[in-house]
Amino acid sequence: MLSLDPSGPEWDCPLGSKDLEDEGPWGGGSGLPPTGCFPGSWRQDVGLDCKGSPEGTEARAWTVYYYSLLQSCLQQAGLPETQDRSQAPRTGCPGAEVTLCVLGSPSTFLPVLLEGGVQSPGNMLLCLSPAWLMKVPAPGQPGASAELARLLEDRLLTRQLLAQQGGVAVPATLAFTYKPPGLLRGGDSSPGLRLVELSGKEGQETLVREEVEAFLRSEALGDVLQVAVKLSGWRWRGRQALHLHPRAELGAVVNTVLALLEKLEEEESVLVEAVYPPVQLPCSDGPSPGPGLAVRICAVVCRTQGDRPLLSKVVCGVGRGDRPLRHHNSLPRTLEVALAQCGLGEEAQVAAVRQRVKAAAEAALTAMLALEAGLSAEQRGGRRAHTDFLGVDFALTAAGGMLTPVALELNGGLCLEACGALEGLWAAPRLGPAAAEAAAAPLVETMLRRSARCLMEGKQLLVVGAGGVSKKFVWEAARDYGLQLHLVESDPNHFASQLVQTFIHFDMTEHRRDEENARLLAELVRARGLKLDGCFSYWDDCLVLTALLCQELGLPCSPPAAMRLAKKKSLTQLHLLRHHGPPWPAPSLHAVPCCPLESEADVERAVHQVPLPGVMKLEFGAGAVGVRLVEDAPQCHEHFSRITRDLQGEADHPGIGLGWGNAMLLMEFVEGTEHDVDLVLFGGRLLAAFVSDNGPTRLPGFTETAACMPTGLASEQEAQMVQAAFRCCLGCGLLDGVFNVELKLTGAGPRLIEINPRMGGFYLRDWILELYGVDLLLAAVMVACGLRPALPTRPRARGHLVGVMCLVSQHLQALSSTASRETLQALHDRGLLRLNLLEEALVPGEYEEPYCSVACAGSSPTEARLRLLGLCQGLGIDGPSYPVAHFLSHFK
Repeated sequence: MLSLDPSGPEWDCPLGSKDLEDEGPWGGGSGLPPTGCFPGSWRQDVGLDCKGSPEGTEARAWTVYYYSLLQSCLQQAGLPETQDRSQAPRTGCPGAEVTLCVLGSPSTFLPVLLEGGVQSPGNMLLCLSPAWLMKVPAPGQPGASAELARLLEDRLLTRQLLAQQGGVAVPATLAFTYKPPGLLRGGDSSPGLRLVELSGKEGQETLVREEVEAFLRSEALGDVLQVAVKLSGWRWRGRQALHLHPRAELGAVVNTVLALLEKLEEEESVLVEAVYPPVQLPCSDGPSPGPGLAVRICAVVCRTQGDRPLLSKVVCGVGRGDRPLRHHNSLPRTLEVALAQCGLGEEAQVAAVRQRVKAAAEAALTAMLALEAGLSAEQRGGRRAHTDFLGVDFALTAAGGMLTPVALELNGGLCLEACGALEGLWAAPRLGPAAAEAAAAPLVETMLRRSARCLMEGKQLLVVGAGGVSKKFVWEAARDYGLQLHLVESDPNHFASQLVQTFIHFDMTEHRRDEENARLLAELVRARGLKLDGCFSYWDDCLVLTALLCQELGLPCSPPAAMRLAKKKSLTQLHLLRHHGPPWPAPSLHAVPCCPLESEADVERAVHQVPLPGVMKLEFGAGAVGVRLVEDAPQCHEHFSRITRDLQGEADHPGIGLGWGNAMLLMEFVEGTEHDVDLVLFGGRLLAAFVSDNGPTRLPGFTETAACMPTGLASEQEAQMVQAAFRCCLGCGLLDGVFNVELKLTGAGPRLIEINPRMGGFYLRDWILELYGVDLLLAAVMVACGLRPALPTRPRARGHLVGVMCLVSQHLQALSSTASRETLQALHDRGLLRLNLLEEALVPGEYEEPYCSVACAGSSPTEARLRLLGLCQGLGIDGPSYPVAHFLSHFK
């Protein structure tokens, strides 16, 4: 929820207001709204009353005012008028799904509302009056974020925080503070920021005069010709005019300070600060005859996954340099246009300014988040009180021959409004540059993620199969999300048995008995009195059993028949080969000829039906164990005999599907690059898809060697891969869940390798979370509870990851020395690589799975690839028998 964070019943704490720019809404005794009508025409006879909480005359007038403002904003954006459904409200269960609510001015938060409608249609609500809301404290979660809003609105506190914690340039400032809060104590934060603590508000003439005189003469002001005098503190945001004085007029500055001191209350301040002149930029047309142009830069920065700041948009105002420049007295424009109008059009210089703005804005939010982390829940206003976005206003100054952004203040609403006005230049529906760079996009993503977490906290989930060390993240994430997990597991000594609410030991290794086991497990669940919201599995062996169990318990899941289709690889391909449509393109276009193998006679028949070379693999296998390229009939017979002899049951190689038997298949080998597509489906609708690229394998085996995310494919090819994966899932009847689809991109288009009807394994969940801020695990448990996952519609990767697998057979010496687990973990902790441990012990074997994945990040695939190659060479992972450069060659 975004709101004005009222500190009391008067709603006297407007978020985002600024000097000379009072936003007006719920302004604490501000009286009736402005008179006069908004341009446009819309219905007036709508139901704006709240039966449970009637409004007084003044509050009702404001509600009507904001209703008209909303219609005016929609009309000017080219959007339809809202519908009055007070007599026929939509059916549903509000609160049982992800919901975003904005309590604030429609004009201020229009960008958030529109983006919310794009990312989560139907779940974005606008509340025009506080009377429309009923406040019910959540158990153990009291409070609101008014306290945080007060911190943001104290210009002196935030200025000190930026200079001291963020290393952000701020204006030279002299502050007279009266009984300052504890957060302000601790001395000057920088040479240009001086705090003078006053013992009282009267009798300070001599001290004020001495301090002001010293400040006006100080080198910190540089060549500044004017200073501004203003009040600082949350009470004064938007309720005062700043006082401008020439730097030379000491008496006038002193008198203004003394006059403002009389208005101070505890924890408030009077500021004397530098007013920077317009930057003199080179102009090709010669000097302008009028006053110079000044630029005010506003940067919107949002909290993203992992509490990391991300600059979402920069918007500028340009105006006369001899007048105060504010949002509402200048037209919004891009940084490039604003600088060009002031005479700076050189691309490299503009890029440098943008990078400095980005660094300063993200540092500002980082400093604010660090401050919040050190506050108690009471100081923040509640455990869940957070700052999720900031607007940072900058002036542009010239220092040392370099254009430097100087942070003037932090705000939120007005910067969002300016971004909305800029994006509105393209009108709705949003197209072109505005569509790809919506300022509110990362903010809405964070709101959706936070709403989903709130919704899932306390949910009761049954997990079938605990998996191995590579799935340890599940238990950590479950604790973080507040999930209550109940585990069914065959191993009575599994480490996860101590990490769940309920542990049910049940031998389910014999999967030919899944139907019987599902009935027995359902009885056990009922006998224990478990009230489950959902049931899911991420472990290959247990997927069909989980679907059968969900069917027994009446819980959401894809049908067992669909799971069986996807689980047996030859059945998947043969079923899809018969699926010719409509609609077109049909899944049959992506299927590959194959033949199931259960005996030597099947092998003999298969070599005449399937074009060779081919790929032979276990029907129910995982991790590419036992997969081999076979070029002729003798090789087919030889490999079938070897697998039949070596891998007969679960004990021969636990966790790769032998509990289903060791039947095999032969499928045609197709040339092309290999890719993974991780999909989130809900009700047969595709909600999200993430494509990654795999490097060449070490033929004749197919164990994965390397990977890159996001994909390097062209947009059209990426879309083809996503649609192929989606259609193959639908063709098998997989309608709800998180699925991993392996494909090859051939000259004739995508071809299916196999469908894994569960969350992607190895590093995929970790990488997608890191790059896109989307947690596939959270999406999976939401689907399992029958809830539509809250996912961004246009996930944007925040960098690139390139990784390589380490194998015990190839890297035993390195993994025991230069690339030991401890060494890799230390490099991971320092942020030099990403480590995903996939196996616990260094045990070599003929049929092996990767021991771990190591990856490097970069702003481009090339940067990430070169970092990884250098790291692998230094750690001894690269070598003649394991040429990392070759495995990464697809990612150039």
